[in-house]
Amino acid sequence: MAGPYIDTSALAKWYLNEAYSEAVEAFLRQQQEALISRLTVLEFHCLLGRRRRAAEIDAGIQRRVLATFEADLRAGFLSVHPLEDAHVLRAVDLVSRLRSHPLRSLDALHLAVTLDLGCPAIATADRILADAAAALGLEVARFY
Repeated sequence: MAGPYIDTSALAKWYLNEAYSEAVEAFLRQQQEALISRLTVLEFHCLLGRRRRAAEIDAGIQRRVLATFEADLRAGFLSVHPLEDAHVLRAVDLVSRLRSHPLRSLDALHLAVTLDLGCPAIATADRILADAAAALGLEVARFY
């Protein structure tokens, strides 16, 4: 069985000390693997850059976190999956099907990848994404 899909909002709590970081750490330590997508990699780099520009982290922290993240990717604990055109098409379908959930485009893509990989669960710190995932029948580890 596939491990959980970890969205960027939850992944940030694994690498940065913020609210619910200990809960994310406990959750991830229980997993044999955690799945992410290339979208998650891009979003994580953007998140760190945004936090650096906002002076929430300094250049040293940004470098250390990215180095740790890259080491985790190489070690295979974080299993990275590509984005495909089929994910975009599925995301469009999810936005249509989940009209009562104000999904953003990237969250719809995270859900499309989660479903495509056959993940039984998703970990997130995003309420809208969590509610949409639950509506799809996924188990949701909420970190907010």
